[in-house]
Amino acid sequence: WANPKAPWKVLQWLGEEDAPLLFRLKLDWAQWRWGLRFLQECTPQRARQNLQDLVRLGLFSRSCLQQLRVATDLHYDELSRGILHYYTDEAEFTAAVKAAAVMREVGLQRHVKTLAECLKIEPALRHTLRPIVGGTYTASDESGDAMKFTLALAAKCAAIGVKFRYQTEIQKLLCAADGIAGVQVQYAEDGIARQEILQAGAYVVCMGSYSSLLLKDVGMALDVYPAKGYSATIPVRAGDEAPTVAMTDDGCKIVFSRLGDRLRVAGTAEMNGYNLDLNPVRCQALIDRTREIFPRAGDFDAAEFWTGLRPSTPSNLPYIGRAGRYKKLWLNTGHGTLGWTEACGSGCALAELVSGRRPNVDFPFLG
Repeated sequence: WANPKAPWKVLQWLGEEDAPLLFRLKLDWAQWRWGLRFLQECTPQRARQNLQDLVRLGLFSRSCLQQLRVATDLHYDELSRGILHYYTDEAEFTAAVKAAAVMREVGLQRHVKTLAECLKIEPALRHTLRPIVGGTYTASDESGDAMKFTLALAAKCAAIGVKFRYQTEIQKLLCAADGIAGVQVQYAEDGIARQEILQAGAYVVCMGSYSSLLLKDVGMALDVYPAKGYSATIPVRAGDEAPTVAMTDDGCKIVFSRLGDRLRVAGTAEMNGYNLDLNPVRCQALIDRTREIFPRAGDFDAAEFWTGLRPSTPSNLPYIGRAGRYKKLWLNTGHGTLGWTEACGSGCALAELVSGRRPNVDFPFLG
């Protein structure tokens, strides 16, 4: 998100309900501070460094996911057909060609493709109503259903003794002279609200967009702000021509993932605090763009919509590592639009850090 062209685009999009990145300016110091630091990350040097750091973590994460899948036999509508980024604007395509070269420097084999090559990779593009000028493609990338993955992994963890506390509210962190003394939680039992102090050898804050609110209790100010994203899930019927390769529309900031007999279309970002209302204009924008690129993709009238808060940092780099001066407190948050991409690598890296070892990936970990 943070790149030299972003500030001008944000100004152009102000007030446009269907804009890919929409700032709803508020009397909210956290939003303004995030915005100012976002601008600092938009310099060419910072954008290049951030991109390469994200690519290194992403490659490590993909390897961790593949190893985990083999070890546990997890299935989640996974597809190993690569990811194709397509472009309908010449200027954006030119910028993407340069970005692909930066990514190849650190090991991601993203290659530039002509229109003819894009159509060969994903034949469903031949019906597009908007001319495509080219694309970039990473054959080794994958896609899948993050929810199915998470539920399947949780079941396997529970089978080997991990205890999950559902319907339990984390209220605050309790400080001690030498670090964190515990976590105060509240839960309901027999209709009665009860409180409990949980104590552990290590505490990991991984509460998405709410991480920064929890850490205020211990005087930590994280630059994590919620970026509301939208998704549409479109049923794919027999005879429909939905893409089977995962796709990214960089111009509109949306992605397409085939999940069995469904097409998931997700993306955009709305900086609107912790608001979770579904905006019908932004929902319709996803459908309109999908109809434009894949007019035969599925039953658009039966689409289901969802919105959620992505924990975004100004640089898009997550916080992974020790939480400042507090002993036993660790962070794994702020993954923004790349949570699914970086999930396994972040978890693996943090486990190494907590165990006193250095993760085998070049990334600016905290501490």
